[in-house]
This record gives sequence, structure tokens and C-alpha cells, in this order.
Amino acid sequence: MLQIAFIRENQEKVIQALAKRNMDAKSVVEEVIKLDEQRRATQVELEGILSESNKLSKDIGELMKNGEKSKAAILKEKTILNKEKSKKLAETADAITAELTEKLYTLPNLPADIVPVGKTPEENLNIFEAGEVPVLHEGAQPHWELVKKYDIIDFELGNKITGAGFPVYKGKGARLQRALINYFLDKNVAAGYNEVQVPHFVNEASAYGTGQLPDKEGQMYHDATDNLYLIPTAEVPVTNLFRDVILNESELPVLTTAYTPCFRREAGSYGAHVRGLNRLHQFDKVEIVRVEHPDKSYEALEGMVEHIKVILDELKLPYRILRLCGGDMGFTSALTYDFEVFSTAQDRWLEISSVSNFETFQANRLKLRFKDKDGKNQLAHTLNGSSLALPRVLAGILENYQTTEGIVIPEVLRPYCGFDIID
Repeated sequence: MLQIAFIRENQEKVIQALAKRNMDAKSVVEEVIKLDEQRRATQVELEGILSESNKLSKDIGELMKNGEKSKAAILKEKTILNKEKSKKLAETADAITAELTEKLYTLPNLPADIVPVGKTPEENLNIFEAGEVPVLHEGAQPHWELVKKYDIIDFELGNKITGAGFPVYKGKGARLQRALINYFLDKNVAAGYNEVQVPHFVNEASAYGTGQLPDKEGQMYHDATDNLYLIPTAEVPVTNLFRDVILNESELPVLTTAYTPCFRREAGSYGAHVRGLNRLHQFDKVEIVRVEHPDKSYEALEGMVEHIKVILDELKLPYRILRLCGGDMGFTSALTYDFEVFSTAQDRWLEISSVSNFETFQANRLKLRFKDKDGKNQLAHTLNGSSLALPRVLAGILENYQTTEGIVIPEVLRPYCGFDIID
């Protein structure tokens, strides 16, 4: 959530920045400023009445002490009126604050200066490519055919048990999935991330804290009985570990990693581009989350990008990195890099990771602060990234490593799998 003080002091800057997201924010910003002025004026009036009431209480005490009961009675009448006024003003202030907060929730994060202008994914900026695209044998197949051939993932069985988008991993497919999870976690821990296991349900406050609400209600599975949400990513529970926390500056940065299943409704998508593992309702992902000093968060973002590059280099998968344009960025992000693996069998790029800096946007919602060297509380910066999302990494491995003899396991994964080939 944007800070109201920043909006108040930088109205035109906010409007111009959000225009990069193709959003006309002028009317919303004006409403926010108007509500803030009303809130502040109401608060000043309320504080004035409360101050007067405190003074009256002291005066009444003195009058009663001196035996001037009739004068004290007059002041008591005034305190009763002030109490009624202060109650109404407090209710008005609460109502204005609630309306202001709702308006602030509708404003996305401001894009960083280097975010390219654009409306569609086609306008994202390709900033890096690495790896060799393999030359596949004649008759090479996409992964949804390969998993049937080698009986390692069963989409029909998952559909029977639950529904479309909930696959069953079998045999060497399940072992390869587990190998990838362990490999990703080991790489993250070796890089200094502290591993945690977190709940797969979050409450409403947690969903608001990281910006899933009120932006992504339609994408999340919701248990109405307990008002809990299945997590769309480990980012939500992991970042909420720090909700309402004040860190010491010396504790920064805080690096955390977690493996979780992720749940997304992803309704309304059909066609070959979402077949098989390309689009699921339940999938596994390993996440990295950082809490950083504002002065160091962009350096940290570049470090996260380099970390994921190392993983993909070791997997020997062809990949590219995109800097997302304003129209393709997530609601909460100030700057996002997407990693995509090239699927030779599908002849297309598959997104496998997003790495983002949220600056103070999440921290303001979370009340995540640190005490600086002068003893003042400041909002921290939060960052997160997929390291990595498994389905499309697995799809890339199955398709790019297929041979006439079977699917060769990337060398770095063989100690985790316990086998060299799926045949």
C-alpha cells in the first residue's frame, strides 16, 4: 500500500508513475487527498475537544475542592456535551479512515524508473539469454505425451480424484519432483537463506498484508467456514512471518526460503499453451523472500537474479530474463524480472520464475519496520522470487532432455534422484 504522506507530497509524481501501468489515477488520488484532509481535520477537532475535556476535569476538581459546587456543575454539563461530541467525531474519524484505506487498497505500487512502458507481455524487455537449445530427434514429443509414454504423471487420475489441473506424479516422476524440491532448497540454504515450513492456509489479514487481497480474490481458493485462503504462493505466509515486527537495523537483511504446494484457480484458460504442466491448479514451488534495508534492496534484487541464473545454468536449460513492462507487472511490484525456459518440443518460452522488489508497498500493509541507527522506525523493503516453480521446469527437462532411449536426468540432479534416465 502506498504511504499517504508520500501521495500527499507527490501527487503529480504518483499520477504520472501509475500512468506507466496504463492507469488514469487522477480521480482516485484526488479522492485520497480529500479524505486524508477530512481525516486530519476531524482528528484535530477531536484532539481539541479531548484536550478541553481534560482541562475541564482539572478545573472541576479544583472547584469541588474549594466548595464551589454550582460552578463545578456547570462545567460538568459541558464535559457531558464534549463527551457526546468526541464520540461522534471518533466515529466519523474511523469511518473516514476506513474509506481512505479502501481507496488506498485500489492503488497499485509505483513502477521503478527503469520499468519499460508497455501494455502487453510482448512489450516486456528481453535483457539476457543463456544456454543452448538442443536439437531433438525426429518424432520428439511435448511433455504431456512423454508422461504417458513413461507413466510418470497421470492427469486423468488426478482429474478423477479432484478435477482438471491436479496431476498425480508416479514412480520416477514423483522422485524427479522431489529431487528438484530438495535441489532448489539446498541451493537456497547454501546461499544464506533460512529454510522454514509454513502453513498452507492463511487468514484474511495475511492475504491483505502481501497484496493478494483485495486484488486476487478470484484466483484463490477460499474456505468460507473459517475464512481462510489456500496459499497461491509461499510468499504469502513467509512474508507474513514479519507482520507487525520491528527489526533492528543490524538484523537486516533477513533471508528466508520455503517449499510449499501452491493453489490457484486460474479459471478460463484453454488451449495447447495451458496443456499438461503448463497451467495447474495445484503445483509445487520453492520460494525465496528477503527483508532488506531500503538502500540495499535493488542490489539484493540483482543478487536474487544471479542466484536463479546459477540454478538454471547448472540444470543446463536454455533460458531468458525479461524486465516486465508497466502493463504486465503484478499489482504489488515496483520492478519484476521474469525467467523463462525454452521448451524445444513446444517451440515456446515457459515462465518459471518471477523475481520482484516491492519496496515499502507490502511493508506498509504489514507494518514491517526496522529501527535505524538514530532509533527511528522505518519501513523495510520486501522482495521475493520463485526459486523455482516446478511444473514448467519439469516440463522443460522432460522435453529438452528427451532422447530415443529415454529422458536423461540433468547431471546436477542425479545424486538427488538416484537414477540417470527415465526409460
